[in-house]
Amino acid sequence: MFETLKTQPADKILALMQMYREDPRDTKVDLGVGVYKDATGLTPVMRAVKAAEQKIWETQDTKVYTGLIGDPAYSDAMIELVLDGVVARNTIAAAATPGGTGAVRQAFEMIRMANANARVFVSNPTWPNHLSILSYIGIEAVPYRYFDNETRGVDFDGMPADLKTAKKGDVVLLHGCCHNPTGANLNAAEWDAVIEVLLETGATPMIDIAYQGFGDGLAEDAAATRKLVAAVPECLIAASCSKNFGIYRERTGLLMAIAADPAAQALNQGTLAYLNRQNYSFPPDHGARIVTTILTDDALRSDWMAELEEVRLGMLDLRKQLATELQRLSGSDRFGFLAQHRGMFSLLGTSPEKVELLRKEHGIYMVGDSRMNIAGLNADTVPVLAKAIIDAGV
Repeated sequence: MFETLKTQPADKILALMQMYREDPRDTKVDLGVGVYKDATGLTPVMRAVKAAEQKIWETQDTKVYTGLIGDPAYSDAMIELVLDGVVARNTIAAAATPGGTGAVRQAFEMIRMANANARVFVSNPTWPNHLSILSYIGIEAVPYRYFDNETRGVDFDGMPADLKTAKKGDVVLLHGCCHNPTGANLNAAEWDAVIEVLLETGATPMIDIAYQGFGDGLAEDAAATRKLVAAVPECLIAASCSKNFGIYRERTGLLMAIAADPAAQALNQGTLAYLNRQNYSFPPDHGARIVTTILTDDALRSDWMAELEEVRLGMLDLRKQLATELQRLSGSDRFGFLAQHRGMFSLLGTSPEKVELLRKEHGIYMVGDSRMNIAGLNADTVPVLAKAIIDAGV
């Protein structure tokens, strides 16, 4: 039976990680893997996470299932973190998921259940897994213009024009903050224009918010999501705790479905419970319990916010260092976009051939579309990367 299976394409990032491990050069720099790293190259366990785990270990007296949608206290805590009361709680259905990816997958499943002919509009470029999952479950993905390779900013001449071709029953997938892979975000006026288009077309927005707190701050990074949710009749939100809590391996996410009224919320909530049951029965709890413990304890929450702010400011500082060094070496401000981008990633906006040259000649590892993980840098490797970029003629 299984001899009929076809070989699946290798994951490009995993292949890149393997190449990096096998590279003997001491000067190599890994900017490919999409996880936060500190200046020593490690992804540390946050102080508040360790304290929360200790508290859980001391007080937890059962490992029984929490329910199909996870612990309601986790949903409440995450809804408050992301939405801060901009819509009534009784209009929001929510379900815990295995990571942000699980939330995205469940959202796509819900879309397909609601409308078998739905199209999902995705930014060009977007996180590759968006496209992979859509293709796998048979939903048409429609690209909309987003990144301008010349300015390395948002192509806001093209984006609204493309979104206007969506219609009621379609979904528009937006990144809540820290756009992956580009690092280029919409400004407040551009978000207003997108909301206007959504209200005009009747398309349903879906927001993937995986980096809240990594860009301009916890509240600032959620501002666009909150504004949009308050303006539209319904919305899906896939949230991840992997980055801002540093609990990648705990696979902690949440899917929210915002409805126009409580009656519709009940239907949405039943659908989310059904989807969880079909796909993995009960969602994992440990990461969700860590998050809940932190968000509902004033001291832990305060310490978590302080450490998250250190992480955010550290990445901003690396961006400024890199942009300044490139300006010094090139004699121009054409790399100034690196200081303007937000989050872990920036798209350098160069060709796959230049990316390959950076790897072969300089030991600089980044994804083929020129996405680089700013958190993979430190004060010592910033000058190495800057010189390689200039030497490669990027």
